[in-house]
Amino acid sequence: MKIATYNINGIKARLPRLKEWLEETRPTVACLQEIKSQDDGFPGDELEALGYQVITHGQKAFNGVAILTDTKVVPEGAKEVQRGLGIEGPKDGEGEQARYLEVDVAGMRIACIYLPNGNPHPGPKFDYKLAWMARLRQRMAAIWSEEIPAAILGDYNVIPEDNDVWAAKAMASDALMQPESRAAYARLLGDGWTDAVRTLNPRGGVWTYWDYQAAAWQRDHGFRIDHILLSPELADRLTAVGVDKEHRGREKASDHAPVWALLKG
Repeated sequence: MKIATYNINGIKARLPRLKEWLEETRPTVACLQEIKSQDDGFPGDELEALGYQVITHGQKAFNGVAILTDTKVVPEGAKEVQRGLGIEGPKDGEGEQARYLEVDVAGMRIACIYLPNGNPHPGPKFDYKLAWMARLRQRMAAIWSEEIPAAILGDYNVIPEDNDVWAAKAMASDALMQPESRAAYARLLGDGWTDAVRTLNPRGGVWTYWDYQAAAWQRDHGFRIDHILLSPELADRLTAVGVDKEHRGREKASDHAPVWALLKG
């Protein structure tokens, strides 16, 4: 079984690229971030035509997450468990942003997350990022207590270590690399969750994001912020991980590449 995460950076702008990726790689479960679409505007019918069930937690123009399930492999599809973490956005009266979606599928608990970026740092957006990570940790602990195989996939907006970025000095002031961000991510691993990509690539050097600016893609100036965290039950089933880097180089591609993990059984 293949599970994957893909920050699509706007479903309407990237739909052809998303459909290509789904048809060419056929993940069983795909978690999407930054769909930038309300639920009723999401082009679910086109993905259903490919054999995918679609569950969305959208928001107009910003954020938004979705989980796609291959019904050819899992005919019953996925069942929604929770949307949102119950944490207000950084602006007064803003309400909760669409950043979290959790389902049960194929005997697993899958959560799709789009963690706040946190820039500019310092400031209220960075404070919101840390508060969101603390709330995420609480939810992950609750999932852990249920003792079911679980995976938390998505754009964490955290560069965990210096070998997860092309040049640590270039990103030193960014919210993605602040000690507080890294410490919050490390606490998740300390709770017993396994970073799938790190486990099979201990030396680092694996990028999942390349900015549109400064020819970052052409110069391979990237970093790793899209992660798959596995509970012990799924970590024991991990056989392979990968980044579909080639899809980042296609016309009108997202600035992220899809990241996947292969699980036996």
